Amino acid sequence: MKPKTKRRAVEQVDSGSEICELCKRCDDCPDKYGEKITLEEPKLTVHYFCLLMSSGIFQRGKEHEGIHGFLVDDIKKEACRSSRLRCTVCKKMGASVGCAIKSCRQMVHLPCGIKQEFIFQFTDLFPSFCRKHCPTQICSSSPTLPLSCSICLEPIEPVLSYTVLKCPACHGSWFHRACVQNQAHSAALYFFRCTLCNNSDQFQQEMLRMGIHIPERDASWELEENAYGELLQVYQHCDAIKCSCEKGRSYSAQSGFFEIVRCTFCGSRGTHRKCSFLKLYETNWSCDDCKTAVEGTVSPLPNHVKSPLAERQEKKRLIKRCLSSISSSFIPKRFHMDASPSEILMDLATQISTQQTTAVLVIKDEVVEAALQAVRQSDFSPCHTLSVSFSRDVQSQKVGTQRRFLRLLLQKLRSSSVFEGPDQAKNLALSSQALRDDLYFEIGSLLALSLVHGGPPVAFFSRALYYSLFHYPTDYKFTAEDLGDVTLTHAVKKIAKSSSLPVLRRVVRSMMDYLQVAGCWREITKLSDKNLLLEDILNFYFVIRMQVPLQRWKMCCITRGHSYICHWYRCGPCHEL
Repeated sequence: MKPKTKRRAVEQVDSGSEICELCKRCDDCPDKYGEKITLEEPKLTVHYFCLLMSSGIFQRGKEHEGIHGFLVDDIKKEACRSSRLRCTVCKKMGASVGCAIKSCRQMVHLPCGIKQEFIFQFTDLFPSFCRKHCPTQICSSSPTLPLSCSICLEPIEPVLSYTVLKCPACHGSWFHRACVQNQAHSAALYFFRCTLCNNSDQFQQEMLRMGIHIPERDASWELEENAYGELLQVYQHCDAIKCSCEKGRSYSAQSGFFEIVRCTFCGSRGTHRKCSFLKLYETNWSCDDCKTAVEGTVSPLPNHVKSPLAERQEKKRLIKRCLSSISSSFIPKRFHMDASPSEILMDLATQISTQQTTAVLVIKDEVVEAALQAVRQSDFSPCHTLSVSFSRDVQSQKVGTQRRFLRLLLQKLRSSSVFEGPDQAKNLALSSQALRDDLYFEIGSLLALSLVHGGPPVAFFSRALYYSLFHYPTDYKFTAEDLGDVTLTHAVKKIAKSSSLPVLRRVVRSMMDYLQVAGCWREITKLSDKNLLLEDILNFYFVIRMQVPLQRWKMCCITRGHSYICHWYRCGPCHEL
């Protein structure tokens, strides 16, 4: 006889209140009993799981025959066989499911077996096991209390049982049986995995062994009609309070003043150029929310209507701002007023406590390693005085040691791998290793620390880097001279100097691979197209491809909750200290 195998869902007839031939119930609960399928001719209704778990029936037909390969005659024979067997739970006749251990005489209806904590394995020959003979799990180590279900996050007692299961791979993920079964129904075969360690193969095998049904289909969210349709839509709406377009807020021209420009940072807000007083070819625009988050100031652009997404983002920022204000409540209010860079640094210096110190030991002039070791300490605070000593110094506290340390630190940071370009005009370099080691965050923090503690000014930032970080000065435009990549600089200059349409097209075609990767590729129809193309290339090089490094650099302003350290940013290349 052909062994039973799970079949994919097929077309079925609405069964209404028809009674299952095997369990004698009319419940229509696909999660517990499987599909309730009714054949019109002959009149026959069964639960799919009742068929799978019945001890005396096998799939002898093809996919389209009978019910998922279970022939009608075989179903009737199984119903006849089970009608002579009494259920050990409800004591009624019709028990079709038996324990797979041959010496065990436990016979139940499928619903009764579920109540009695039978384990039904949805694999191979689909065996069933009573409570006495069911498979169990073993806990190899004592769990750390308290624990919560890794799916519903409700408290859970770490005692393995029918209702409590654990992951076999990480041994740290515990969950309720009902929770993991619901997850399996939702994620299905291709996405069902441990919520903690993300293991799939080992996890699925163990869950099948412990009686979890994993549907052989795509995840439920993949089956929804047009589930990802919104991802194909580009935001096309003017969010300005006063829209000047006669054709409405949703109208966007191909070019000109009534083309909708989206926010450079979030892409979820937009404006017509005319409605926000942008220049004709200007594409670099940021909404009020992003501008406030990046600059920490009120945007000079007109107010905009807040979308639901923007309102949620604003609530998160307010909560974060409140938490930061608690940990830095000692910051003078005058920091929020306009002040010169020197005044800001002097005010910050007054916050440094001379009573508390942070020891910095420099070995063999490894100043960066010594500084990183100091700031990585759990009790580090930038408010403490730096107590610097060099291993080669006879005296531990030499006059001028701190100033020497900060001078050497700045020199080492300037030549670090996160920067590229000339000595006096450094840009951030894109380095995967620096991202993995989070060097952008740490070096930004060290530069801030150096300034606050009286170190030399940071005078090696290029204007392009300064604008990328702080959007200041507001009228700054990227140019080919700002590029650190010699090859790209040459190509960009050729685009800028193109004096005819054929020459421009030839140069653009030679850069096709780079432009496609950068998302800047476009058909050139007129010579003036080079202006927008140059803006896109420079914006990609300095802003878009550097999003993660720039964000990590900006995050150094709230290192360990001391948000006042961010004020060093205002001491840029446009200011003399």
